[in-house]
Amino acid sequence: MNILYICTHNRCRSAICESITNKLSGGRVQAYSAGSQPAGEIHPLTLKFLEKRGFPTADLKSESWDKYSDKDIDVAITVCDSAASESCPLWMGDTLKLHWGLKDPSKVKGSEAEIEAAFMRLIDLVQLRIEQLMELDLENLEPEELSLALMLIAEDH
Repeated sequence: MNILYICTHNRCRSAICESITNKLSGGRVQAYSAGSQPAGEIHPLTLKFLEKRGFPTADLKSESWDKYSDKDIDVAITVCDSAASESCPLWMGDTLKLHWGLKDPSKVKGSEAEIEAAFMRLIDLVQLRIEQLMELDLENLEPEELSLALMLIAEDH
């Protein structure tokens, strides 16, 4: 299964989802991240805090969703509200699309400790969601069942 996480600038939340999914899925899922208006670089604190928690960052890039037009994407998950309100590119066609709203820790104002806490809360939340995703029978779920399960995971956390 291929999952594409989408956030407008693809520099924080979507990259965190990509990294965590690829590590925790054990190869059952291949995750990518992209943006409609990519910033061109991953936020430095995203890299710092993922690495601090033991998640890989070497392959993370801020790139356009157009790069994935030739990939067989099974699920596209928007993680920011602005991306959720955008029209997905035509190449996504019948790809299952849903929204996992996540707060942007890179927008938090405060002390270093408060900013780190915001990133760690997001990493914990995404990790919990991906752990639940990996409990699903991904290989045998019908698209409607998968959509419902992914929505329930988001609602639970």
